Amino acid sequence: MTMISPVEAAEIEVQEVSILSGARKLAGHVFMPSENPRAAVVLNAATGVPMRYYRPFAEWLAQEHDLTCLLYDYRDFGASARQHVRSSNANMTDWGVHDQQAARDFMRAHFPDVPLWVIGHSLGGLLVPFQKDLHEIDRLITVGSGPVHVSEHPWPYQAMARFFWFGAGPVATLALGYLPAKRLRFGPDLPAGVYWQWRNLCTRRDYVMRDIGKKMPFPDWTSLSGRVKFVAIEDDYMVPPSVVWRSMEFFQQATKTQALLKPKTYGLEKIGHIGVFDPKNAACWADLIAE
Repeated sequence: MTMISPVEAAEIEVQEVSILSGARKLAGHVFMPSENPRAAVVLNAATGVPMRYYRPFAEWLAQEHDLTCLLYDYRDFGASARQHVRSSNANMTDWGVHDQQAARDFMRAHFPDVPLWVIGHSLGGLLVPFQKDLHEIDRLITVGSGPVHVSEHPWPYQAMARFFWFGAGPVATLALGYLPAKRLRFGPDLPAGVYWQWRNLCTRRDYVMRDIGKKMPFPDWTSLSGRVKFVAIEDDYMVPPSVVWRSMEFFQQATKTQALLKPKTYGLEKIGHIGVFDPKNAACWADLIAE
């Protein structure tokens, strides 16, 4: 680990780290409390959300709850990008299985004496059953995570989603060799392989089942026997609560709990799929990680 300057106001230590995922190096930061941590947390990001977005939440975990938290960017994205996104051959399996596995292995190796937590935002929790050594996870919290089909989005958001999957998204990706999401106002640019696999996941009725044994490894629905908390957001149009609850069937042996975050409960106008980790919505964070 290479030290960078501590966040003095928060009384925590931040370390810049490099995580090996196969032949790729992932850039990350570990946020450490001033006291001995009571658990080590891996925060797996949503698709197209850079680790810097989660920094206030990671600082809050370390300062307020004595939790060590790892943030990192998936290969060929954010701080882990080494070349133009057009040159990337990364796909969603690389991000949601291999890179997430590498991050978890890193934290287990560096913090072997404390419980291991995984907080998975959207994609960050969706493909956990396709990873290895799930028995090592003491607690999993999925946030806005579930196998959503485009027909399950409420209107008018569904119209935008259909445009993304069947209109400008595929046309632009075919033409440029990557998804120019920034130009389309859908967030940061993404590798073509990530976009196409994400599109399949959201437009096929069989989720990823036809890809098992091909693009996807065989899942393990039973070896995670720890605690899993499924957090849904009432005004999440990208992954509605009903979809989050459906994902519970993927964790057959886990001890499962549910939480529904409602904006009005916290005096907020909205929270939303991405906004749940925005500092302006920090009032809901305690319920996000509550036992």
